[in-house]
Amino acid sequence: MRPFERFARQSSSQIVRIATREVETRGLSTGLWTDLYHHAMTVPWPAFFAWAAFVFLVLNGVFATLYGLGDKPVANVQSESFLQFFFFSIETLATVGYGDMHPQTDYGHVVATVEIFTGMSFLAVMTGLVFARFSRPKARFVFAQKAVVTSYMRRQTLMIRVANARQNTISGATAKLWLIRKEQLPEGQTLRRYYELTLERQENPIFAFSWTIFHVIDEFSPFADHTPQQLAESEGVLLLTVSGFDESSAQQLWARQSYPHQDIHWQHHYADITSWTEGRMILDYEKFHDVVPDTISDPDGASVPEPVHEQA
Repeated sequence: MRPFERFARQSSSQIVRIATREVETRGLSTGLWTDLYHHAMTVPWPAFFAWAAFVFLVLNGVFATLYGLGDKPVANVQSESFLQFFFFSIETLATVGYGDMHPQTDYGHVVATVEIFTGMSFLAVMTGLVFARFSRPKARFVFAQKAVVTSYMRRQTLMIRVANARQNTISGATAKLWLIRKEQLPEGQTLRRYYELTLERQENPIFAFSWTIFHVIDEFSPFADHTPQQLAESEGVLLLTVSGFDESSAQQLWARQSYPHQDIHWQHHYADITSWTEGRMILDYEKFHDVVPDTISDPDGASVPEPVHEQA
């Protein structure tokens, strides 16, 4: 293998993080120019503006060099220096035009025409990218840091609590919960299987404050006869997705949260965040992530949690 081919193969590798697992992909074309729009939309804001400033300076440097190749193409230039042409290029590219310096030869007008067209195109692209990044819908859903498995209505139940941090109205909210685990086939192959878990109520007509997702672990559940140790051996992960229509921004919102097996607390329940005072419901989000062991016993001796508020 030639050195260039070896470098090209190595440079195509990429690290992708899914839940708590890091996956290295190889052999795919992941260069900057193959998906420029995606990179522009996903890089952090400081990197985005840094790249924009870099392109702006490079363009002005190129046109300043072109002006310098002509014979006095710009009038009222103090000196035929690169810096003077660079400042004139900035004025032209930004379509500012203070009026003191201007093209005075055919060559200068041709270069200025090309630069003005380039500047208008660059401004249009930047305006579109900035607007797209600002207007991109983003949900402010808060997911409980831990999932719990507890007794609810005398049935073993998996629970995950979600909150709407904006506290506005999310209409037609929908939740889907998946179990991802590693399984070995009789042929010896190892696969990662996806199981959609049946929820007691997967739709919420008005999601404004908090919402507890319930999955009953019955004989049809992938969790049936599953212990924490077995879940750890299969590298089990829960994946919860929540979507809904934001009435404030008139946009569809999506959010997801993953729970590896070590973040699933068995025989625990969520601390109650609701209380009442003077006829008013109080929601204490400082206790939103708190989980406590099941310690209350019913007359039959079974361990049961405190009351659970599904929707506040």
